[in-house]
Amino acid sequence: MSGASRCAVLAVLFLLAVSGAAAAEGSSSWRGEQERDRVPRVPGQGFNASFAHYAGYVTVSEERGAALFYWFFEAAHEPASKPLVLWLNGGPGCSSIAFGLGEEVGPFHINADGKGVHMNPYSWNRVANILFLDSPVGVGYSYSNTSGDILSNGDEKTAKDSLVFLTKWLERFPQYKGREFYLTGESYAGHYVPQLAQAIKRHHEASGDKSINLKGYMVGNALTDDFHDHYGIFQYMWTTGLISDNTYKLLNIFCDFESFIHSSPQCDKILDIASTEAGNIDSYSIFTPTCHSSFASSRNKVMKRLRSVGKMGEQYDPCTEKHSIVYFNLAEVQKALHVNPVIGKSKWETCSGVINNNWGDSERSVLHIYHELIQYGLRIWMFSGDTDAVIPVTSTRYSINALKLPTVAPWHAWYDDDGWWLDPRLPGSHLRDCEGRRS
Repeated sequence: MSGASRCAVLAVLFLLAVSGAAAAEGSSSWRGEQERDRVPRVPGQGFNASFAHYAGYVTVSEERGAALFYWFFEAAHEPASKPLVLWLNGGPGCSSIAFGLGEEVGPFHINADGKGVHMNPYSWNRVANILFLDSPVGVGYSYSNTSGDILSNGDEKTAKDSLVFLTKWLERFPQYKGREFYLTGESYAGHYVPQLAQAIKRHHEASGDKSINLKGYMVGNALTDDFHDHYGIFQYMWTTGLISDNTYKLLNIFCDFESFIHSSPQCDKILDIASTEAGNIDSYSIFTPTCHSSFASSRNKVMKRLRSVGKMGEQYDPCTEKHSIVYFNLAEVQKALHVNPVIGKSKWETCSGVINNNWGDSERSVLHIYHELIQYGLRIWMFSGDTDAVIPVTSTRYSINALKLPTVAPWHAWYDDDGWWLDPRLPGSHLRDCEGRRS
């Protein structure tokens, strides 16, 4: 072999060695980051979890010093074969950790004494790897070092920050790159979810990066179109006997074309009358008990804060939000979840009134985004609980009808025993029939 050939071979071997070392170093880096975020156990956890979970921060802007807090749960069985799901709560300004995780679809629910957690047998991590995100900055444990940041939140900035979060989170958890991915959420996440889906789509088209393998999204009792949502709310409140004939007429006169977030003083006045007439009810679950405490007084302002927490069943607890406030303010809980100690010193809240009251841009309708994403090939599921008066089923139906989509299957009754079911003889949960039994 000539001297030149030997030099060429040595150069190739050197490059291979360098690239191999770099790959090993990169692998070591993300594995180390994952391990730092791992949560071995949370305070008041009197049971062993069969799944791994992680919590921490992802910086979305070095310039602003902005970081979003997440809590991620791997699927209870075979996580490598399960899809990745992101859950977002609404508000705007409400915590996905408090509501989506701690009260609704997460594996850990908060005990009534606010000092521990118990397992939720209906957790979505039975069928998916689920990621809960506190967004935008200023919500929950998420923060910004720029003082005016939480005063300038809006739809557009929230979508941009959430996209940055996802791309950086996947660098920390690269085993989920390319994994089948779905966005989910409720109430004001009716804006967050399709807007983030649109941002992901445009990121794909601009960069060619397909590490976020978005397949579809699902939204519940979702704010979708201000006109149709208002029309459906007023009709629902009137037909369920919550408001008077006169208030129903005034709502349709002064509020029908109003923005949900930036309503006029005249509309706000009528909304306050409607709340007074509705009385001491849980607006998110009108036939279930209310939380009998001074804490509950702020919850019954109908249509003032767009989240959904109502749940039916023998184990229904109307004070779950109160329990979360106690638990997530515990110093030992914040330490276990790797919360920034500077943030942990301030009072943790389920919802931020500062963010809600200073919300910037809010689209009057996201129906045009639905059309764009349907053409893109995404699967979309809109569902609506029938006892929620904040964004009721009537609003959802009017918004869906406004899309003017063809009907592919006739209306029919759904029976839950053919939907999600648990079999103690089999690992995990099974979604046997997404259409439901018809009779």
